[in-house]
Amino acid sequence: MNLGKTLLAAFAAASLPMTASAHFLLTYTEEAVFQGTGEIPVKLIFWHPIDNGPVMDLALPREFYMIHRGERTDLSDTLQPVVFQGAENSGAAFLGSVPIRRSGDYVLVTVPEPYYEESEDIYIQQITRSFLSRNGLPSDWDSIMGLPAEIQPLNRPYNVLVGSTFTGRVLAAGEPVAGAEIEIEYIASAPDIAGSATTPPTITPPAGGTLVAISDVNGYFTFGIPRAGWWGFAALGVGVETEFQGKELSQDAVIWVHASELE
Repeated sequence: MNLGKTLLAAFAAASLPMTASAHFLLTYTEEAVFQGTGEIPVKLIFWHPIDNGPVMDLALPREFYMIHRGERTDLSDTLQPVVFQGAENSGAAFLGSVPIRRSGDYVLVTVPEPYYEESEDIYIQQITRSFLSRNGLPSDWDSIMGLPAEIQPLNRPYNVLVGSTFTGRVLAAGEPVAGAEIEIEYIASAPDIAGSATTPPTITPPAGGTLVAISDVNGYFTFGIPRAGWWGFAALGVGVETEFQGKELSQDAVIWVHASELE
């Protein structure tokens, strides 16, 4: 990859008026790197996490599974319905668990049911990946899975350093997508894993609206990481499916990466 040809992320106005945040499907764990073994709780929430904005009802996902050392394990039977309470409203969410046993990467994949966004009269389906690691031993983090929409990380997504950059490649069924609009959002309100609430936002959303990057001719984009925590990247409408129940479908690729300070 020629990093000189990648486009740096730019600040842009939000696509929806009067809002500074975007829809994001979270597969939230408190940490990204683990030393021991056990069942790691994970919360699935469809939300606006940078400003503790509206919560959307999440239906039972079509698929929820992990990839570890190239092997797929279905995690759908771990999902239990819960209510998630945001600052503005509550919504249906799910609490699941990830069995961490061997060292290596654990790639979590969520394929949700399309969500009808009444204000836009379209359906949204955010195919979401997040990444956990035991002992920091790499195994699966950079694999291309051939999903209808996905973002391939070019940096290990569980140990990005604050002040460095994250580079991803937008793909549709394994093929690069040029000119994709990627919305970028920070989890400023940390969900409570055990309860239904969340914390107040730790930052003020950018004055210019949602952060946006555009992929280059080979599907690459780069973003400078300014703060520790979870960062989400959503490539909008890049998937191979464009219609659902007679209406437009925005099939988005979402990836979550975790940044930490160098101590």
